[in-house]
Amino acid sequence: MMNADEKKITFTNQQLAAIIIPLILEQILSVTIGMADTLMVARVGEEAVSGVSLVDSINILLTNIFLAFSTGGAVVAAQALGEKNPAKARHAASQLILSITGLATIIMILSLAGNSLILRAVFGNVEELVMQNASIYFYITVLSFPFMAIQNGASALLRVMGNTRITMYVSFVLNLINIAGNAFFLLVLHWNAAGVATATLISRMTGALILWIILKNKKRDIYFGNPLRWRIDFAVIKRIMQIGIPTGIDNVIFQVGKILVQSLVVSFGTAAIAANAIVGMVAGCAYIPGNAVGITFLTVIGQLVGAGDYESARKYVVKLVSVSIGVMAVFNMIILLANHNLVGLYHLSPEGTMMAEQVITYHSIAAILLWSLAFTLPNALRAADDTQYSMVVSILSMWVFRVGLSYLFGRNMGMGLLGVWVAMSVDWVFRAVCFIYRIASGKWLRHHVRLVKKEQRE
Repeated sequence: MMNADEKKITFTNQQLAAIIIPLILEQILSVTIGMADTLMVARVGEEAVSGVSLVDSINILLTNIFLAFSTGGAVVAAQALGEKNPAKARHAASQLILSITGLATIIMILSLAGNSLILRAVFGNVEELVMQNASIYFYITVLSFPFMAIQNGASALLRVMGNTRITMYVSFVLNLINIAGNAFFLLVLHWNAAGVATATLISRMTGALILWIILKNKKRDIYFGNPLRWRIDFAVIKRIMQIGIPTGIDNVIFQVGKILVQSLVVSFGTAAIAANAIVGMVAGCAYIPGNAVGITFLTVIGQLVGAGDYESARKYVVKLVSVSIGVMAVFNMIILLANHNLVGLYHLSPEGTMMAEQVITYHSIAAILLWSLAFTLPNALRAADDTQYSMVVSILSMWVFRVGLSYLFGRNMGMGLLGVWVAMSVDWVFRAVCFIYRIASGKWLRHHVRLVKKEQRE
């Protein structure tokens, strides 16, 4: 038995910086390289681009499932490390890889078998050339799902151990492979959608292989043993799913809500559509530092909760959300200062330019004040197994405020595009109030204590 002092875990400012900064750089690289990737894909023709973009909307939903499972596995592993039980963490890692790869394989088989049926059901009767490109792209990309699952799971486990620099380097290499693959298959072999998909497949296969080799190193707290000796442990998988499924539902509902809001924006006219697309891209960049800190919550709070050091967990929640607000302020102040020049890069109409600049100004201020409280705090709850609360709050807020008020402000009150983004900020306010209350009340930690006692009885 370990005493409290032996289990005491601390994270210095240097250690936190070593986790957060590579995560920020990784996401910046992904965005910038992704933009370059998009520009190359745009060279292959409208039918291919349309087919790729349609399938990507499906793939994003499926990717969120893998990310949700990875979050569940990361939390279970982090808590085990907090307990000073690396063997338990390694067991959780094996169950994560088994479950996420098994799920990905099932999805792959169903997608291969129902390729045309799925595409026709989701997108209806699009132009035949577009559908042909979509079908080819879907066939090849679904082959990458098991590799993507392993890649996501392994990356989550490395982050749990604080090895975010490794995931940053791997992400950079894989993005370069993807760009090089696109250049070869598109510009040299002229494979169109098949080329884009093949480059993606090669990149994900490479990523899974590299990360698997890295996690074979037995010097790490979490490493992969012989997979032939792994056995399914339904109790651990259930624990992973208890965290992963609510997170996955939250993510999927969020994406569906965004699609509904986008359909409203379409009714505002071409200028609004173009302005909204630009604001969306800028917003994606604005969230980068907050997302990085949000991932850090899973490692830090997960380990502290696992160690039973609830007082430190509370303190680090306050510290990390303060860091998130600070880095979000820096990023968004830069965006505010560069607002006019950023929008000018896209050569919108005068009406579109005015709308984009107006919304970016509003969004950046709201992001500084509210985003961290609305979107990093839920990861503290997830790290303590309090996932159902964050799921219910997120779903309720999305449908009542973001979707409902978008129609009220944007259409009924005549605010147009700005009304949609104002509705989004109201959504953020509601989330922030609910999550602050949950953290301050201590109910998130009491939920974890009850769960631990239940597991001990079983």
